[in-house]
Amino acid sequence: MSDFDQLVAWRQEWIQTVLVPWCRAASLKHLQRAEREWGDIAGKVDPQATLWEWAWGRFPGLIVEGLRGFEETFAVSVTLQDGRQQTGFPDARKSEGGTLVLVAESGDADLGPFSIDEIANVERVAP
Repeated sequence: MSDFDQLVAWRQEWIQTVLVPWCRAASLKHLQRAEREWGDIAGKVDPQATLWEWAWGRFPGLIVEGLRGFEETFAVSVTLQDGRQQTGFPDARKSEGGTLVLVAESGDADLGPFSIDEIANVERVAP
């Protein structure tokens, strides 16, 4: 194996074992800082498709691997750190960076935005 092949393999392993888990655990403040320096950290990749997708991946009900952005076809129940619960459909267009906006199940109101730091749990609501 050439040195370049080893470098590529090491970087891929580092992304999966260090960078992705860090994104899933980091605070909003640290994620925003990382976004500003993402080109230096992760290379020439879109932070929306990597940093933020990995960060929101801490809540599996929101993200479908292989699809970009939030899964909008399922209602979710969001439990906040203070115990409040909100239910609605994720709105990918209105949710930016470290915030989540839900469209109420009735469709007549937006709920949020909720900071990634405010959210304790997200679960899909059975249809």
